[in-house]
Amino acid sequence: MRGGDVPATVREAFAPVGSAAEAEAYTRELVRTHYENFSVVSRLLPKRLRQDFCNVYAFCRVADDLGDEVADRGRALELLGEFRRGLAGMYQRLGEKVTRGQGEGESAVFTALAETVRRHDIPMKPFDDLIRAFEQDQTVTRYETWEQVVDYCTRSADPVGRIVLYMCGYRDEQRQQLSDRTCTALQLVNFWQDVRRDILERDRIYLPMEAMRKFGVTEEQIRAGRFDSKYGDMLRELCDRTDAMFQEGRGLLPLLAKEYRKQIALFGRGGMAILEAIRRQKYDTLTRRPRLSKWQKMKLVTFTLLGGT
Repeated sequence: MRGGDVPATVREAFAPVGSAAEAEAYTRELVRTHYENFSVVSRLLPKRLRQDFCNVYAFCRVADDLGDEVADRGRALELLGEFRRGLAGMYQRLGEKVTRGQGEGESAVFTALAETVRRHDIPMKPFDDLIRAFEQDQTVTRYETWEQVVDYCTRSADPVGRIVLYMCGYRDEQRQQLSDRTCTALQLVNFWQDVRRDILERDRIYLPMEAMRKFGVTEEQIRAGRFDSKYGDMLRELCDRTDAMFQEGRGLLPLLAKEYRKQIALFGRGGMAILEAIRRQKYDTLTRRPRLSKWQKMKLVTFTLLGGT
């Protein structure tokens, strides 16, 4: 991957490696240094899936950095296209049944990911959808309706849940659809949490324009960080719709083996905890970003480890 205009994580990920073992060591280190909650996650994951988690995380991290950390949108699209070609090449090599060790000189991220895809027979579509979501971010910065925002989430969030289900051995549509509800809700609550940061740092608004007009909220108000009752009423309605998705997604948990249930429950509970944090500050996400304290995170994890879902 050429040029000095890309994040260090991307340059490192695309540096050639000599073996799958080296590539997997790279993804473990990337997770260790960039994902602060991995120590907790690793205790909940079955040991056999921990490396796969690292490999998938590395792919998602690089795609995310290409979409959000490259200042020039045209350049970002160019790099994302190159990233997709790398993904397609990886699947082509897998289809040709290239054996372990024959991919020497390939990039770390795809050498490692190939091992996970091979082990769990994961199709290309969810990975490709994630890249397409980041491409969409370069060309679409406003959404007219709730349905359009949710449609974006089908590419930006839902594929991650489906990949996790594949790694857990589940391939049926019922579980995938329930997972989609939780993943979309997680993406939405992240949008409501970062409304002002998204517009100031990336000129993006994920609030539906129709909701802004309905409640009389303006872009200028968001940029200025002026919270009022109109904004609060709008976000309350959006949060209520998001909460309904979380509740629907909880139907997935009884359909999972116990060894996976706590890990997947933790993601949903984390999102619902952020939703509660938004409610506690009266839906004001313009003057202060809602977040969980270390104590709240510890309480959440402890509850999950003790069997709460």
